[in-house]
Amino acid sequence: MPKKLVLERPKGFYEKFERKPGDKSNTHYCPGCGHGVIHKLIAEAIEDLGIQDRVIMVSPVGCSVFVYYYFKTGNIQVAHGRAPAVATALKRANPKAIVVSYQGDGDLAAIGGNNILQAANRGEHITVFFVNNAIYGMTGGQMAPTTLPGMKTTTTPYGRDEDNEGPPMKVSELLATLDGPTYIERTAVWDNKSIAKTRMAIRKALQCQMDGKGFSMVETLAACPSGWKVDPKNQYEWMLENMQPFFPLGVKKDIRDERESWHRTPRDNSAEEVSEALDLNVPDPKLFPSEYKKDSYRNPSIKLAGFGGQGILSAGAMLANSAMEQGYHSSWIPSYGPEMRGGTAYCFVNISDQEIGSPTVSHPDVLMAFNRPSLEKFEADVKTGGLLMYDSTIIDVEPTRTDIEVLAVPATKIADGLGNTRMANTVMTGAYLAQTGILSREAMEQTIPKALKRKNLVDANYLALKAGMEFVENQ
Repeated sequence: MPKKLVLERPKGFYEKFERKPGDKSNTHYCPGCGHGVIHKLIAEAIEDLGIQDRVIMVSPVGCSVFVYYYFKTGNIQVAHGRAPAVATALKRANPKAIVVSYQGDGDLAAIGGNNILQAANRGEHITVFFVNNAIYGMTGGQMAPTTLPGMKTTTTPYGRDEDNEGPPMKVSELLATLDGPTYIERTAVWDNKSIAKTRMAIRKALQCQMDGKGFSMVETLAACPSGWKVDPKNQYEWMLENMQPFFPLGVKKDIRDERESWHRTPRDNSAEEVSEALDLNVPDPKLFPSEYKKDSYRNPSIKLAGFGGQGILSAGAMLANSAMEQGYHSSWIPSYGPEMRGGTAYCFVNISDQEIGSPTVSHPDVLMAFNRPSLEKFEADVKTGGLLMYDSTIIDVEPTRTDIEVLAVPATKIADGLGNTRMANTVMTGAYLAQTGILSREAMEQTIPKALKRKNLVDANYLALKAGMEFVENQ
């Protein structure tokens, strides 16, 4: 019986990009961008090698910042340039994991130059996928360490001058001189032949880590038509003419056959031993017992959203820290995407009596909306039976959902009555505590002094917390 050809998205990807705002079926990359092709090759390799449940993708700042939108794997976002350092920690703490650092040239070769150099020199058991498009693509088209001679960017408007800025950095050749790396290859995605070679290189790099043979890296030359100011349909000719002569393709180092498999012995320290060694003050969960008002309030995933300056991130951090004070597992992660530029800012909080698998929240149990755009944008994401709280002072429309619990809190009005509208976030936090009973007022009061930079506002925020709780209790 002939085989049936099935065209489908690789299982290394999510079936639907639920974490991505807007269109859930396509990536956010510009037309002609090379990231999409490279993503597909990595996702196919993850599926074919059968390692999906072991992979942890590490993505830093840059065009790769939203990798977690797409890969159905473990995902960690890190600060600019720090992916190799975080990947090192992840691999050493989880030796059986397949840890992948996905970085661009501005991130890896510039701000993260020392990070990649040291990780490679130590021969860390990680795989690095390095996308070289010779420019800072996300942040405005500035010169990167790999920008070509004479190439115009926003920071080299007359073209890169080697006498002034130095020559482009050849990262693969540089790292190949070190003893630590096992496999390094430079590939491209400018035609079908080069894409096929990139496909094989990605699999070799992952297999190198699977075999316990140390550090591997694939540098891939990719297009950035937006940054280059090149028509996407002409990108491949531009790359062949300009990039290939300076960045010759091929294997720069491959000692996989000579190098024996080896593994570092992880330190198996218990949480108690670590706490004792670091002299940590471990919270006693009995100190602040929870009094849940409903079973549905247990182990919530929370999304707080509003304008920048409304204290959204601070309120989320207070909730997460208060949860730790009570002995819960908790996580807090902000959003640093384009939404921050004049639009909605938000953060995610998870509070659980079990270990937390992911800090991000696609469909929250609780939404705290501090402005109308946040309510309109995220109301539909709340789980059925969940809780939606909104600042009724600022938001002049009511939620439309009838399958969720809705609580209108005039947080800004209450805060104004206390003398400072910027305490509306603390009022809303107090209302949430009173509504659910998941966290105690005492635990939150211990957290407030640690969360506030202006210590003269601590007492006022105690009053705001109390006022938010009393508003709910008096309903």
